[in-house]
Amino acid sequence: MAVRKWLATGAFAWFSTLPLAAGAADFPNAPVKFVVGFSPGSTIDTVARIIGDALSTRMGQSFVVENKTGANGMIAARMVAQAKPDGYTILVSNSSSITVNPLLYKDLQYDPLKDFAPVTTVVSVPFILTINAENPRVAGVSDVKSLVELARRNPNTVSYGSAGNGNLMHLAGAQLATMSNVQMLHVPYRGAAPMEAGLMSKEVDFGFDTLSGVPLIKAGKLKALAVSTAQRWHDLPDVPAVAELGYPDFDISFWVGVFAPAGTPPAVVERLNREIAEAAKDPAVRARLAMQGNPSTQTPQAFRQKIADELKQNETLIKRANIKID
Repeated sequence: MAVRKWLATGAFAWFSTLPLAAGAADFPNAPVKFVVGFSPGSTIDTVARIIGDALSTRMGQSFVVENKTGANGMIAARMVAQAKPDGYTILVSNSSSITVNPLLYKDLQYDPLKDFAPVTTVVSVPFILTINAENPRVAGVSDVKSLVELARRNPNTVSYGSAGNGNLMHLAGAQLATMSNVQMLHVPYRGAAPMEAGLMSKEVDFGFDTLSGVPLIKAGKLKALAVSTAQRWHDLPDVPAVAELGYPDFDISFWVGVFAPAGTPPAVVERLNREIAEAAKDPAVRARLAMQGNPSTQTPQAFRQKIADELKQNETLIKRANIKID
């Protein structure tokens, strides 16, 4: 009797894996949804569309971007964390949603290491400290030093925009204020593109913009004062790094990465990883990605370790800058 029960249980367990295994073997056999927590036109959205187009060609199924904006990417992350783990609902997110939000928000409703299966990073991106030179409030600002001096003379008046509370744009602005020992006013937006629009319309005085602002900088509509990484950005060789300007420890960038819900079959995660890595090697795809940042892919295991390491690093930064979310 016990033997029959064991056989029945074992047979059930074996048969129960068949649909999952078959689903992994022929993945994808239906359209795949890329959920993006930021606005159309943002770096995250653009990278998702570049990779989605490439995967559609490579894998023979549509990869459709769905924007679920708000709460610094948390709405999108929650949606994917709770999705069926079959590989057909995928999160394309930035590092803020994964390695900053968990340190600031109490009601997060997802754990970055437990609720997701990391697939790969796609690009690594610097920020550009940018002003609108036609904004009368920053008249006379020509570099980071004069911007800081303006803030010193006008505490809590000089404003900087970000893509949301707790976003790495927010952390970059707070870090500059903390290291300069000045008080600045943070203005959160619902994404990088709305923040950039706020700069253009003179709602805010400066912001750590993404590379989507480069065309506006080259057209003379925005002025770049510095880049946030330790080295200069190759497309703006005359713009210094903040680290060159008396802030040697200033080095902030973000990545765009791809995540499946936890429990997604490893074969599906590995397939997505492999296809994205191969797509990123294609010269045409790589050229498009290079306009958004430095193309950079890695194994799911390396990506998971990167997340764990950055959680520790960002915790230190947040405590030093005394950033809190009410």
